[in-house]
Amino acid sequence: MKNLSAEQIRSEFLEFFKSKGHEILPSISLIPDDPQLLFTVAGMVPFKKIFWGLEDPKYSRVATVQKCIRTNDIENVGRTPRHHTFFEMLGNFSFGDYFKKEAIEYAWEFLTTRLEIPEDRLWVSIYKDDDEAFDIWTKIIGLDPKKIVRMGREDNFWGPVGPSGPCGPDSEIFYDLRIPVKECPDPDKCTPKCNCNRFLEIWNLVFTGLYQDENGNLGELKRKNIDTGMGLERVASVLQGVRSNFETDLFMPLIHKSEEEFSVKYGRDDGTDISMRIIADHARSATFLIADGVSPSNTERGYVLRRLIRRAVRYGKSIGAHDTFLYRYVPVVESVMGKRYPEIGMRKDFIMETIKFEEERFLKTLDQGLALVEKILSNSSKISGEDAFKLYDTYGMPLDILLDMADERKATVDVDGFNKLMEEQKRRSRENLGLQSFVDSIYESLSNVKTEFAGYENLKSFSKVIAMISNGEEVGSVTAGNEAEVIFDKTPFYAEMGGQVGDSGRCEFKDGSATVIDTYKRGTLHLHKVKVDRGTLRVGMEVNLSVDFDKRMFIARNHTATHLLQAALQKVLGDHARQAGSYVGPDRLRFDFTHNASLTDEEIVKITTLVNSEILKATPVQVKIMSLDEAKKMGAMALFGEKYGDEVRVVMVDDFSKELCGGTHVSNVGQIGGFFILSERAISSGIRRIEAITGLNTIELLSGYKSTLSEISKSLQCTQDEVDQKVKIVVEENQVLRSENKNLRKKIILEELKKEIAHATSDNKKFLVFQTRDLDPADLRDIADDAVKTFATGLVILLQENGEKVTMIVKSTNGKANDVASIVSKTFGGKGGGRSDMAQGGWNGKIEIEKIKSILSWVLK
Repeated sequence: MKNLSAEQIRSEFLEFFKSKGHEILPSISLIPDDPQLLFTVAGMVPFKKIFWGLEDPKYSRVATVQKCIRTNDIENVGRTPRHHTFFEMLGNFSFGDYFKKEAIEYAWEFLTTRLEIPEDRLWVSIYKDDDEAFDIWTKIIGLDPKKIVRMGREDNFWGPVGPSGPCGPDSEIFYDLRIPVKECPDPDKCTPKCNCNRFLEIWNLVFTGLYQDENGNLGELKRKNIDTGMGLERVASVLQGVRSNFETDLFMPLIHKSEEEFSVKYGRDDGTDISMRIIADHARSATFLIADGVSPSNTERGYVLRRLIRRAVRYGKSIGAHDTFLYRYVPVVESVMGKRYPEIGMRKDFIMETIKFEEERFLKTLDQGLALVEKILSNSSKISGEDAFKLYDTYGMPLDILLDMADERKATVDVDGFNKLMEEQKRRSRENLGLQSFVDSIYESLSNVKTEFAGYENLKSFSKVIAMISNGEEVGSVTAGNEAEVIFDKTPFYAEMGGQVGDSGRCEFKDGSATVIDTYKRGTLHLHKVKVDRGTLRVGMEVNLSVDFDKRMFIARNHTATHLLQAALQKVLGDHARQAGSYVGPDRLRFDFTHNASLTDEEIVKITTLVNSEILKATPVQVKIMSLDEAKKMGAMALFGEKYGDEVRVVMVDDFSKELCGGTHVSNVGQIGGFFILSERAISSGIRRIEAITGLNTIELLSGYKSTLSEISKSLQCTQDEVDQKVKIVVEENQVLRSENKNLRKKIILEELKKEIAHATSDNKKFLVFQTRDLDPADLRDIADDAVKTFATGLVILLQENGEKVTMIVKSTNGKANDVASIVSKTFGGKGGGRSDMAQGGWNGKIEIEKIKSILSWVLK
């Protein structure tokens, strides 16, 4: 049996099937082009439409190494040798080409010839009625019938997914680990039917040749397909001679990283090992999810990623983590997987920043959450639904983490109670939307009304009014001075969509006119908010519509500029910088994008220069309608999470920018005129926002800057070119004067204080209370240090008001500073403390000298 690395196994697999005439295709993203799936969960996902008969195959036989994510059994990860959230599936597929015989022959040849796995270590299972597969295994392959087990539908029959669809029997290949298993009820007669873990399933061959109708009846498919899946991690454990997937070269570098991070040793077969395996698994999953465009959030894919990171952090905490650590595993994942999946290396820095930021957020509340769990479990063996919900809602602790912790303590969690509270929260959220069902019904009754949009080519159209809504009711007419939502059969007005604001303009009709204030969509309805200026607008009227040309051009400049901006961001920051939201109006553009760090001045200059360089090229903007597949093949950028139809509109600026977009644009980038970034800031975890302007707005802004610069130069009595240097000189002079003034104030206050100390000393007082002004805390401490040296014995208390806050410094020669600071501050509702010779305190309010003196007289008796 060959001893191969994981990378060698991948290569051997693909080379073998290439020699058998298979087209080798790359792994698709973990985010599939399938609204029914959250993640790519199996090697067959890219070919689902082919299996369902919805799409014709480009190749009749294909082989892949597909990256996958599954979290349905996350509670078993790290606790068994085989469960993972991220894994790789080696698969060969036939679409109406070969069937059972060839699929079995290829699998057997690969395992026994290429990998040199001894035949006597291999067993097979087949569907109980599949005599055809039995004959292939025994008569063609020559396998001993004693090593073939027949199983029922639950074990050896795949599909259909849902009540009807493609399905078929399967045949699984098992490797005999030949290990003594205590749990085996009959070791001498043990077969793959036994659940004792002696036999390891390594390959599943699915013969998708049947179709089940809604009544459960089976019939043969005209085009029979083959779908196979072999887990890379499992095959690696066999070839590398280890008992657990976690001991292969896919995981051990990550295990070693944990040994280094937490100064623990792997192999103790205890909770520490489980924690290290979970961290290794989740580090891989988080790295690949972020590389494929997922960001931590509280919904769908983002929530899965957040759970994985937080579970890893919690298990790190259990073996000694005190700070962020998981992000440091990303370079290790890259070293193991980066050759096969270069996207990790391309986005490594961004992945690390994203994980670290999420760790920091969770750590802020984790200790409080863990303390609450300990408090609950110290008094009870059950965590109530209310407490579980509080831990989730207040401390961000996912339910599965809580279930893990409870299981470790042999406690239970009221999951039903938790789910009930979650549903109640969702219900309140839905109610808070304030939906008005009656008003909705009006719009629903018009849902079959369609408007032809003609605004890409024309800004004017001859149209007919087909419906109007006013005050929540469908009306037949609207008189002068009143407003309504109007639906036309045809319109040049773009409805607000995809971040672009709606058009406005004019509506002219016989004996009257109206202003189109705004245009937007509600469901499928293309609505125009119209105010009638004169006359009466009626349903059935023919009207002339015209879009405000200047506003449309301002919007178009900004929209095309957002495309150039996104392309520039990816060139400067990396292709992880993807759109997360936008606003395109006539006044400015706003672009939200995924990135974890604030942009440097140098990066902003580079981005601005790149965009303006493209504008100066005056390249024509091309718009093409094509299929979604064609758009993807040409590299057009799609908005993450957006749903697209079969046909899409692609907006292109030479090779600089290609995006799927339904908005309006300039015909030539030169029409943008200019581009200027106004601001850049964070708006949420891992999301930044840029606001910018284009065209005449840049000229207006720069003219304003020029005017301001002119005024400053006049005030400083220098040329505009000298303003920068002159300002530096003025600032430096001001700092010197401020420092001198500060020192002078300190001297004056100190002299006043010394006079007070002299009086206090002559009167044998034990303390001196002195109120200062306009000093910072460091100055107060300096003055207190100097003052106490002249006080023979006792305390010097300095007080200062800053708005509504009082600051107090206490210096002592008799060891009572800490007590005084604490007692005085608490008297006024504040806090104080420190050392016996120096302490400080404060409170909100005013300085009450006489009351403080009274307190001191009592404390220093």
